[in-house]
Amino acid sequence: EFKAVMLASLRSLVPKDWDSNHEVAWGWLWENVERMLKNLMGKPAMQEKALERLIMSLTEDAVNYLRREVYKRFFALAPAGQDYFKQSTTRLYWIADKVVEMTIEMYREPKEMVEEIS
Repeated sequence: EFKAVMLASLRSLVPKDWDSNHEVAWGWLWENVERMLKNLMGKPAMQEKALERLIMSLTEDAVNYLRREVYKRFFALAPAGQDYFKQSTTRLYWIADKVVEMTIEMYREPKEMVEEIS
């Protein structure tokens, strides 16, 4: 039922351009997302435990490496990001740590995290 409502909404957003190709493409996308979500059913609990084990197993050197790599890769992919992250290394590390913390909390308390992030 949601699929029909979503497609009707999409049709109304671009009524002049919408054609059968759009319908087929969105139907294909919907079916693939649905299949992937069904395959993930029941797995978040296992993934949470695996992520927690990984995080808890990191040495201080590994944590520092992770922090550096996050920004190295981010700035390589989005150089303009450097204009927004002009804080000290300590502050950047705190942000990276917060992202890791929020990642594990997303598994534990997804509704609360959506509210916090939104």
